[in-house]
Amino acid sequence: MYAVNTPESDRICGKWMSSDKKLMVQVYKEKNQFRAKIIWFNDDPSKPMQEWRDKHNPDPALRNRKLVGLEILNGLRYDADSHTWEGGTIYDAQHGKQWDAAGYIDKDGLLKVKGYWHIKIIGRTMTFKRVP
Repeated sequence: MYAVNTPESDRICGKWMSSDKKLMVQVYKEKNQFRAKIIWFNDDPSKPMQEWRDKHNPDPALRNRKLVGLEILNGLRYDADSHTWEGGTIYDAQHGKQWDAAGYIDKDGLLKVKGYWHIKIIGRTMTFKRVP
């Protein structure tokens, strides 16, 4: 959970587990932008997490990067009028694609992050639950 005196813009910061319980990310703030990196995932238990690489990256020079620690969300900025985080990008390591991104925290405290291509109404939303 976050402290009572935490600015609303910073409520997104912390550890979040995907609804399918296969991905955990750490959201943090850097120079008024919010970013997230992979800190845990469970894609195939027969292969240790540290062995997984960014093999689908369109840039061959980046295909050997480890997925654990990989920054997958960046550039989000808080919009106080709409209580959302907007204007970012999200990287889909499973397909080697980068998408526009936005997010919000719903009334139940769940983080909803949407990846989309130019038009927000068309895209895919991932749901995350805060973890201690």
